[in-house]
Amino acid sequence: MKKNIRSILTIFAIIAGLAVTQVAFAQPEIPPAPPTSGGDGGSNTPMGGAAPIDGGLIIMLAAGMGYGVKKVYHAKYSRKVTD
Repeated sequence: MKKNIRSILTIFAIIAGLAVTQVAFAQPEIPPAPPTSGGDGGSNTPMGGAAPIDGGLIIMLAAGMGYGVKKVYHAKYSRKVTD
């Protein structure tokens, strides 16, 4: 029972930590720049769009690190069992 409670608390702590970092990295919305006079007459959006990637990048890095730790742990554990 203690093991289940510990794992639930660990998962909750990880999720809470990720939620806090998302709020900490949040930025206020910036209004679009006014159109320029002349030129190409197009929009001022940067090439590739204006979608932020920082939040998803942090989640992907954390997931990759967790997966790597799991793989190393299982590789080390399976060696001990067979030896």
